[in-house]
Amino acid sequence: MEPERITRRKFMLKGMGFFAALAAFTGGYAFFGERYWIQTKQVSLSFPKLPKTFSGMRMVQFSDVHLGKHYSNHRLEKLVAEIMELKPDLICFTGDLFDTHDGDPNDSIIPLLAKLNAPLGKFAALGNHDHAKGKSRIVDILTRSGLRVLDNEQSILEKQGERIRIVGVDDMFMGKPNLNKALQEEFAPSFTLLLSHAPDYADQASHFPIDLQISGHSHGGQVRLPFIGAITTPKFGRKYIQGLHKVKDSQLLVYTNRGIGTTNLPVRLFCRPEITVFTLLREV
Repeated sequence: MEPERITRRKFMLKGMGFFAALAAFTGGYAFFGERYWIQTKQVSLSFPKLPKTFSGMRMVQFSDVHLGKHYSNHRLEKLVAEIMELKPDLICFTGDLFDTHDGDPNDSIIPLLAKLNAPLGKFAALGNHDHAKGKSRIVDILTRSGLRVLDNEQSILEKQGERIRIVGVDDMFMGKPNLNKALQEEFAPSFTLLLSHAPDYADQASHFPIDLQISGHSHGGQVRLPFIGAITTPKFGRKYIQGLHKVKDSQLLVYTNRGIGTTNLPVRLFCRPEITVFTLLREV
């Protein structure tokens, strides 16, 4: 064989070896590293309708735990401890407690979730995986854990004579979200927070007196590539994929949390799991 061909072949083999090593490293990092590397995001938002007594409120959102083979009770226990270290005034969970593929809804997580406490309460909305695993069973587990499940209904929070409203709707994918039903009870104009598992529901919610919608579902894409973004996203999680957005032709803000767990493939790449800490302020 000619020396030039031998050199070229060695170069190609070295190149193939490099890319194979890079792929192995990336896969290992996505499986063993990033999917457990939770990011705590701090988000400050101002609203003219927020009562003065609620200004400065710290609201912690977590979403898409997907308990199962790839996210254990031990991980959940650590997550709860991490949330409590943030000293929340209000806690909101935006759906998908167990994973459809390998999660087993069981009472063992109730004492873990029961450790979540906040002065203004803890609330939950349902996701598509909650429906798939049995809606009534998941509602029972969440309720016995002390979370108030808002299924097309609202809850009024009062502090020193002033009030805000928290509304939750059913899942957009497998349920029947109904804001008309949720808002039937009279409520004086004030700040309204919406919990919707599906972020793309914001386009419908923008026609109602909602100030902020918080969601999950998309996992931020779970795998993102530089300059490209999310490789794939689920139905109803394709428009507001991650982070803060303002709905066109409205004043509604929607924030999409990247979630805690994973589904389909137990990997995350350039898309860390997320706990969101909102500081809500009165705009003056």
